Amino acid sequence: MRGIAKTYPGVRALDGVDFDVRSGEVHALVGENGAGKSTLMKILAGAVAPDTGEIDVEGKRVTIASPRDAERLRIAIIYQEFNLVPGLDVAANVLLGREPVRGARLDHAALYARANEIFTRLAVMVPLRAEVRMLSVAQQQMVEIAKALSVDARVIVMDEPSASLTPDEVAKLFDVIRTLTKAGVGVVYISHRMEEIFTIADRISVLRDGRLVETGDAKSYDIGSVIRLMVGRPLDAHFPQPGQYNAPGGAAQPRLSVRELTLRGRINNVSFDVAPGEIFGLAGLVGSGRTSLLRGICGADIPTSGTVSLDGAVLTIRGPHDAIAAGLALVTEDRKAQGLVLGMTIRENVTLPHLDLFAHYLVVDKREETSAVAKLSADLRIRTPSLEQLARNLSGGNQQKVVLAKWLLERASVICFDEPTRGIDVGAKAEIYDLMTRLAAQGTAIVMASSELPEVLGMSSRIGVMRGGRIVHVYARGEATQESIIEFATGASAA
Repeated sequence: MRGIAKTYPGVRALDGVDFDVRSGEVHALVGENGAGKSTLMKILAGAVAPDTGEIDVEGKRVTIASPRDAERLRIAIIYQEFNLVPGLDVAANVLLGREPVRGARLDHAALYARANEIFTRLAVMVPLRAEVRMLSVAQQQMVEIAKALSVDARVIVMDEPSASLTPDEVAKLFDVIRTLTKAGVGVVYISHRMEEIFTIADRISVLRDGRLVETGDAKSYDIGSVIRLMVGRPLDAHFPQPGQYNAPGGAAQPRLSVRELTLRGRINNVSFDVAPGEIFGLAGLVGSGRTSLLRGICGADIPTSGTVSLDGAVLTIRGPHDAIAAGLALVTEDRKAQGLVLGMTIRENVTLPHLDLFAHYLVVDKREETSAVAKLSADLRIRTPSLEQLARNLSGGNQQKVVLAKWLLERASVICFDEPTRGIDVGAKAEIYDLMTRLAAQGTAIVMASSELPEVLGMSSRIGVMRGGRIVHVYARGEATQESIIEFATGASAA
């Protein structure tokens, strides 16, 4: 790709970017949210047309005007949000649109034989007749890779492939990637997890503000140097110092008290307290109950039994509206599906739960709305040309800031963060961490569930480890290690 440029209204997404992929290599593409990574790859995949620039495949100038053109050129892209049909089985998804036929009928035997051949090449086992919706995230990832191989792809783009995977699943993914590169496939790997980049990548290209900053061999960089290239400044300390937190027992009474909370089949008899100014971290494997616990506290799901108290008063929560009115806020894991209305503007998203603040005689005062949101936007450094920008057009980090702005408009007493930095870059992560610590310093009680153990260890004043819908162990700050958390999370260590 040479001199690729793309402009959207008010935004120069790409400005003369050069990028190439070699046979048999993993080329990592990194940059902050909004740097242009996804736009560049969508152009390669035929989903977006460039304004200017040229693309060569195996030395020949090509035009990629549609995804079908990319497929014909043996280029495949695996998006962070999988492109699978949940109700079809694995084999049907792998060969969708390319099903073998015998006469006028689908050749089922050939379909399953071809799918089995592809998974054998990947050296992974996935049940071919299982509906995709029944598979784990890791298995669905393998189905996407198998789809790419079904068109004999020579270039495969993986966009945040490890975002929802456990460490063991990531290791298996890397084994599959190495199998692909040994066969001559070129892999473009996009990730915000720096440790992964240096484990799997042969080369690294850094984008910033739509421009290529630098390309080089992975071994010539370290994490600090890549971050400096990405953000244009050093980020020496992602996490706050321990002294910035209130001690758990330092307050006269807890801000949040959870007692014997139970959601049938998901959460079982969970109790804990969070003091004003404390960040209580929740660690555990996928399915341990972290998300369900936060949803139960904040009224998104109604507990079977147990109580939630705020500043000593037991709350009656019949749904999210009651929780919001009481001062409880939930920053959801899936900000696109559950935290934002993507077709609404920044202004509309921020004020949506608080329209009564701006309504006079049943009419919303847009001027008051805009003034309030503009202040929050400046405080949170939301990067946008206008508050009337649609939420769907923002980068992941800026979308997360819009979700946070909702709960800062009428300051919540308790904020529950579910995977607060999933899918956002290191610069935006540092800003989110800074915001969380500032909220804690102002007396907000924070509960944070995260699958990133360095984040849990770095941000939490105490850590509760969950397994099977229970908190099985609680660590004070400084007591836990990644290894000890995993032991409790897997049941290898007895509580």
